[in-house]
Amino acid sequence: MNFDDLFYRYFGTSSAESLSSGARAAGIEKMQVDLGLSRDRGQRFALWAVLYMPGAAPDLDVSFPDPDDRNAARNLMDLMAEADEQLPR
Repeated sequence: MNFDDLFYRYFGTSSAESLSSGARAAGIEKMQVDLGLSRDRGQRFALWAVLYMPGAAPDLDVSFPDPDDRNAARNLMDLMAEADEQLPR
C-alpha cells in the first residue's frame, strides 16, 4: 500500500495540515473498521501501522493472530520510539 494513497482514501486529502478534527476522527474510525474486516496480512499491517502513529491502533493481540506479525509490529514500535528519541528537542 502506498502511504499517500492510503491517507487520501481515509482522510480525503493528501495534506495532514488541512485535516479538521472531525475528518481525522472519521478517517481513523474507517481505518479501524477496515482493519477489523481485512484478512490480508499486509493490508492489516499497513492499516495498523498508520493507526499506531496517532495512537489509535488496537492492541497487538487483537490485531495480529500470527505471532510473527505481532513481533513485526513490536519491531516497528521500537523503531518509532528510537526515532522519536533521536529528534532534537
